[in-house]
Amino acid sequence: MARTKEFDPDAALQSALELFWRRGYEATSMADLVAELGIGRASIYATFGNKHELYLKALDRYATLQNPRLLAELSQPGPALPAVRAVVRRFGAEAASAEARLNGCFVTNTAAELGPHDEAAARCVERSWEHIETLLHSALVRAQAQGELPESRDPLALARMLLTLMQGLRVIGKASRDGARLRDATEQALSLLD
Repeated sequence: MARTKEFDPDAALQSALELFWRRGYEATSMADLVAELGIGRASIYATFGNKHELYLKALDRYATLQNPRLLAELSQPGPALPAVRAVVRRFGAEAASAEARLNGCFVTNTAAELGPHDEAAARCVERSWEHIETLLHSALVRAQAQGELPESRDPLALARMLLTLMQGLRVIGKASRDGARLRDATEQALSLLD
């Protein structure tokens, strides 16, 4: 007779996500995961696979938790451009926060740490960025159709520029205590939507 799991896999995955987010992939050992999750190594392997597989599942969970908020912000009825501006400003404000200096964005952290040499992690990062780009692009197309964005603007190119800015804000925010740098960059980028 098979034994039943004596732990909540969803809660364990959330704990792993938080540990990887704080420490990164390389700095987190299996011993750290065992201690943080409060379950045995064999249970981790049986439920999630190896450390790398667990990391990718945690990264996927992070993106899944972030996506509904962004979708809700960018797909609300009415004028689209104010929603785009609010999202970009939120990213800038979050990047300037004390918490961002400690943790940053899990996807951005993964891009910097694993992206150059880990194809599976790079694919996860790319999926997350494609999702953000698609949401921004859709909102900008809607803004253009509603007459908020000049016809001379390319919504896809603007979405890509904003995605790049938003990820850059997160990188700068990890090391800089200069909130004005982030605010100025945000506002200069948003001026391209006028």
